Amino acid sequence: MRLTRNEVAMNYAVLGFFALLTIFPLIGLVSSALGDPSSSTPQFGFGDGIHLSNFSDAWKEGHFSTYLVSSVIVSTSATVLCCFVSILSGYAFATMEFRGRTVLFALLVMGIVVPSEAVVVPQYFELRDLGLTDTYLSLILPQTAGILAFGTFWMRNFFRSVPRALVDAAAVDGANSWQTLWRVLMPIGKPALLTMATLAFMWTWNEFLLALVMITKESVRTAPLGLSFFRGAHLTEYSLLSAAALIVAAPVVALYFFFQRHFIAGMLSGALKE
Repeated sequence: MRLTRNEVAMNYAVLGFFALLTIFPLIGLVSSALGDPSSSTPQFGFGDGIHLSNFSDAWKEGHFSTYLVSSVIVSTSATVLCCFVSILSGYAFATMEFRGRTVLFALLVMGIVVPSEAVVVPQYFELRDLGLTDTYLSLILPQTAGILAFGTFWMRNFFRSVPRALVDAAAVDGANSWQTLWRVLMPIGKPALLTMATLAFMWTWNEFLLALVMITKESVRTAPLGLSFFRGAHLTEYSLLSAAALIVAAPVVALYFFFQRHFIAGMLSGALKE
């Protein structure tokens, strides 16, 4: 169906309106981060010049070099582990026949609707008994388990969208299940995998409650948790707070822009049909 010129203009107008609603607070955050650090109120504009020193001051006073390293370790480890397990489980549920497959998949997918707040306290006591609190594993393992339901669902849908003839052709050529997965299916599944990896990294990077419950050592604090402590110490210094917020958000924004094309391709791949 072809849209008329008026319909196209209306679509762009609506999208532009919501884009402005999204960009406007970001402009305010950036302007406040570059504003006068002596001001005790939020700023919108650069009345007395640009103060780039706010970023260096926030970096040093907030110890964000340590917090960012912790976030990179936790987010990268959880993302890699989740992607690997999701590929295997999604492939099994999509291509293999075994008893109880439907029931097991339904039970696994139920994890998507379980809020992390409902299980964080039992997780704390379990990990405390294992001696894992105040370690990276106390963040990596629960977050991997929390994302695994979505990852399995996502990769299963991708594997089911692949023509069955491609899998059968690989079997005829003598490829076993492991070879079919890694040599035939995954090379064409990079957009879906990168989309899942990007989402998993964003979710683990922004996780706050789990880190707040599990971590007390400063050396293991993640960036969002460190930002919370920084806010408590600089409650009225809005320029430093804005600069610190941009520092914490920058890696995720950069990751999204770097993988933007793959992300969109992965999101749209499920809408394409043969």
